[in-house]
Amino acid sequence: MNDSFDGIGITAVERDTGIHKETLRVWERRYGFPSPWRDATGERLYPPEQVQRLRLVKRLLDAGHRPGRVVAASVQELSALLKPPAAVPVAGAAVEPFEIAACAALLQGHDVEGLRRALSEVVLRRGLGRGVIEVFAPLTTRIGELWMSGALQIFQEHLYSESLQLVLRQAMHALPPPTGRQPRVLLTTLPGESHALGLLMVEALLGLEGAVCLSLGVQTPLAQLPAAAAACRVDVVAVSFAGQLAHRAVLDGLANLRTQLPAAVEIWAAGSSSQALRLPGSQDGVRCLDGLAAIAPEMARWREL
Repeated sequence: MNDSFDGIGITAVERDTGIHKETLRVWERRYGFPSPWRDATGERLYPPEQVQRLRLVKRLLDAGHRPGRVVAASVQELSALLKPPAAVPVAGAAVEPFEIAACAALLQGHDVEGLRRALSEVVLRRGLGRGVIEVFAPLTTRIGELWMSGALQIFQEHLYSESLQLVLRQAMHALPPPTGRQPRVLLTTLPGESHALGLLMVEALLGLEGAVCLSLGVQTPLAQLPAAAAACRVDVVAVSFAGQLAHRAVLDGLANLRTQLPAAVEIWAAGSSSQALRLPGSQDGVRCLDGLAAIAPEMARWREL
């Protein structure tokens, strides 16, 4: 019998990896992985190394690989599939901002105060808008890759998340209040999308453009959004995606939301990591923003209306 304190419950694994409980059970029967322990009451407990492997599997599934190819694969095989091809130098190619490597090194060295100073200096040096688009968004992706590969522990990823949220909120608090007729925007993520940083970066860029932002945080039940939109008298419901949901769940969620909201309320779906938002003709009545840089032009379009 394994010590139950070394295992992670199935609900926590679902929340951590974005893989539904029933899917985990099906894989267990079909592929022999994951292979959880059982506690005294028969509940599944997953060893941390299996949860790490499940994270790798989820990334590959999101990239288009089939379950039959990746679920039973070893960590080495999964890592090889995730490894990008060697880059070919291209003349004039953009150079990665130096702040990304610097902030990652500070986090790996557990220098939280230094990390927060470095993040604040990004805003001072580049401004909030460029800081989010050029540094914070790719840095968040890099931190996620380091975490998924095992180079960072969960507590380090949490330290980064809390530090960036603190810096972003301080910068947003310093923005001037909106003036004139500006869109009122309700922000959230759908159930299953638990990453708050992407939502906060969208809010920061909208606030920089003068929008009146009302955030519900992450994973608001779909049934609650129409009432929230009506109560807050919003012009736009902005939904952020970080690639945690399957394509079909993204499309079905947006279609369902569109049917529940008045036609006058626009839906903006933001998230460059969600391939579903790039499928042509799949999101009637939804404005799909390809990346954070698309927020300023979308605000300009709304004002022209």
